[in-house]
Amino acid sequence: MSAQANKINVRLNARRSSEPVSVYAWSALFSPRMIAIALLLIFVLASGVSVVYTTFKSRYLLNQLQQLKTQRNELQVQWGQLLIEQSTFSLESRVERKASEELAMTTPKISEIVMVRYE
Repeated sequence: MSAQANKINVRLNARRSSEPVSVYAWSALFSPRMIAIALLLIFVLASGVSVVYTTFKSRYLLNQLQQLKTQRNELQVQWGQLLIEQSTFSLESRVERKASEELAMTTPKISEIVMVRYE
């Protein structure tokens, strides 16, 4: 008989005779084969946990990316509005500068302003 068969027979005999299991039977739990199985089980569980974590992290980062894209679009719209506003303000100053330089126009004094009444 092989050593493995002897271990199994020892366990069966210990259970049948209702005697406590010997130290020899418990030593089978710490055999290289059982340690390898336990390590493989730990690696499989760790792999499963890492898959769950990476899936969660990728979904979280995808959600953040969508929020940042939305914020970027809002900022682009706001930038466009500011550019239009800037061009509007610069247009008035350009007209005023051209009027004073090319046409020699000036702002009248208060005493020179005449109010016209509409009747």
